[in-house]
Amino acid sequence: MSFFPKIVFQCEVEEYLTKVFRNNELITALGTQEAEKKYQSLLSHLSHPPAFTTVRVNTHLASVKHVKKLLFEEIQKQFKGLCVPVLEHPKLQDVLLIPVIGPRRDLKKHASEVIVGAQCGYAVLRGAHVYVPGIVSTSRFVKAGDLVSVYSDIEGKCKRGAKEFDGVKVFLGNGISELSRSEIFSSNSQLKGLGVRMIEPVYLSPSFDNVLPSHLFLQNLPSVVVSHILNPQPGEKILDMCAAPGGKTTHLAALMHDQGEVIAMDKIANKIKKIKQNAELLQLNCIKAFCYDGTKALSVEKREDKQEGPPFLPESFDRILLDAPCSGMGQRPNMVYSSTLKEVTSYQPLQRKLFTVAVKLLKPGGVLVYSTCTITLSENEEQVAWALKTFPCLQLHPQER
Repeated sequence: MSFFPKIVFQCEVEEYLTKVFRNNELITALGTQEAEKKYQSLLSHLSHPPAFTTVRVNTHLASVKHVKKLLFEEIQKQFKGLCVPVLEHPKLQDVLLIPVIGPRRDLKKHASEVIVGAQCGYAVLRGAHVYVPGIVSTSRFVKAGDLVSVYSDIEGKCKRGAKEFDGVKVFLGNGISELSRSEIFSSNSQLKGLGVRMIEPVYLSPSFDNVLPSHLFLQNLPSVVVSHILNPQPGEKILDMCAAPGGKTTHLAALMHDQGEVIAMDKIANKIKKIKQNAELLQLNCIKAFCYDGTKALSVEKREDKQEGPPFLPESFDRILLDAPCSGMGQRPNMVYSSTLKEVTSYQPLQRKLFTVAVKLLKPGGVLVYSTCTITLSENEEQVAWALKTFPCLQLHPQER
């Protein structure tokens, strides 16, 4: 039996996905039983953390071997008495893998409870501690230093400040409360610090809070693969069209040995600030970030000013990464997906607008990588098929990683 339930969708979204993944072509190719097995396996995997925590080494500042040694020493401090290996990825030379231990089913639950929101809960499952903004509710008499059991309110139905909650919740593990209930929910409090220090998480993963911040970047494996597929070269001009928070942007710069130019765009100002902060932290100087809407990044006329930023003339970039806004169904772990069918199906037109601009900004012979963090065919395979039909200049290349 699975420790967590399979991901739960709104009824209309579940019907939509069922239709997509149980279509006649798939059943013909695999058989009814095998197609159903793959679909159920997908839903189960989405609700669980990955088997490994993935970190990308900032090879601009240090070698993988050196950072691996430092990280191993740090993990042994966190997991006292437990030897957890740090592994090098067999194909991606800048990636380190730490096995995730769990789920641990023998943990004793405590009477005092702390309820956190779904997003906070997902972070805890990936190795984070609980910070005050993520806490929704605590038991009546919680004090600093108390042993507490932490649960995730996956449906978002717990009222802030409630003293008990009997709704749907998932056990995340045990920790020590750093604050009392009154401190957490004080009307005058602007606390943003640590609320619960996790000591017995259901999934044992290292915490990366302030761990080698200039040398490591916590990043999901598919996100790392994307930059390797684009394969930027020193001296080239690269565009990251939807760049925030900058994980792929900084990776591209590191792969280029900080030689050339990486233009990062996002239309939300605070996200651009985060990209710049990450670039500064990782000491990457070839990144230039601009608050700009990617759908408007193409200029049809030569500009009189000498500003470096968007909009850009056609055929301005050697390589372009379009990590498009999407329905986000591939994010793990995720036990409840709350978006409506209208929201799920709203991304395709925007993705095509961005795709059209990207094709026009790409130099002849250049490379364009399109990626999403979702599982729907309409946002992935169907978009690629549309692009190949719409733009005869494009050729599809296999992924070699």
